[in-house]
Amino acid sequence: MKILAVYDTYMPEEFFRRAFAKIMKTNEVRFAYIMELDRKDPETESEKSIREYNGNPDELASIMKDEDILVVHAAPVTDKVLQASPNLKAVFCVRGGPVNIDIASATKMGILVGAAPGRNADAVADFALGLMLALARNLVTGVEFVRKNEQFTKEAWDAFFGHELGGMTLGLVGYGNVGSRVAKRALAFGMSILVYDPYVDKAKIEAPGISVTGLDALLSSSDFISIHAREAPENENMMSTKQFAMMKKTAFFINTARGSLVDEDALYEALTSGKIAGAALDVMKVEPADPTSKLVSLPNALVTPHIAGASHEVRYRGAEIVANSIENLIAGRPVVGLMNPDVRSKKWR
Repeated sequence: MKILAVYDTYMPEEFFRRAFAKIMKTNEVRFAYIMELDRKDPETESEKSIREYNGNPDELASIMKDEDILVVHAAPVTDKVLQASPNLKAVFCVRGGPVNIDIASATKMGILVGAAPGRNADAVADFALGLMLALARNLVTGVEFVRKNEQFTKEAWDAFFGHELGGMTLGLVGYGNVGSRVAKRALAFGMSILVYDPYVDKAKIEAPGISVTGLDALLSSSDFISIHAREAPENENMMSTKQFAMMKKTAFFINTARGSLVDEDALYEALTSGKIAGAALDVMKVEPADPTSKLVSLPNALVTPHIAGASHEVRYRGAEIVANSIENLIAGRPVVGLMNPDVRSKKWR
């Protein structure tokens, strides 16, 4: 098989080479770099259908030859790219969600599309717990206090008193790769877990310390609410005025999933009116996060620049997952993470 792996700044060539070492022994693997900042305004329907990509699809199409398999990180894979190699049978993205690939066009062409599900699940779960600790124990406020060399008065000392996680209730909205890992970590802190996820069998969720409930009950009963739902039209602004009004005034809200899940105006109102105690957001509707955003300026809000999944381990793990998928595909074994498994067809053999 001829394979092209397209690397970039976030996903350097060395990670691909390390993960693809076994594949390179029996297949022809080529590596290419794409200019991430060389972007163009979307013009075609295919270009408009993809997002969160870096680079120019015209450049990617120009470096394609007669590959059977294309592997990318954030490079834009449009219909033009898919048509650039007459032999193309599969495209893999080393991210959890291949939003930079025109899956509809690939499916029409009989080209498989695969991803690396769960590649950053541990990293995001760690980060979510870190945000909970930061909110509960005023960690950022403490750091800023020292940096500003402020006077340590009794009033200042009193302001640093926070809460321990043990004995608190954590509400998880979504119990997939990330949510389930957050639960495992929270249990180790002595928290009780409430879960709302209508897409996961209740029997696969409930365990000692973990209960399944409705969304309204979760919102009204939890001390911390962490969102791990998928991005979908039906989930847009799933956390809005009504939902924040149901939360405890002492509750904290965390979002490490997607900015589209939260009505930011409603969250701002909830934070400034005292309807909830605080929030931590690693994702926003507009990214990178605008430092002038009214949410960023709030003392009871922590905003980070979408870095929950930014661990060194994630980069290699994504390439490793895809390498295993390619090995299985070539060998005729089942492949995890295929977005259009029904198209495994005439074109593959």
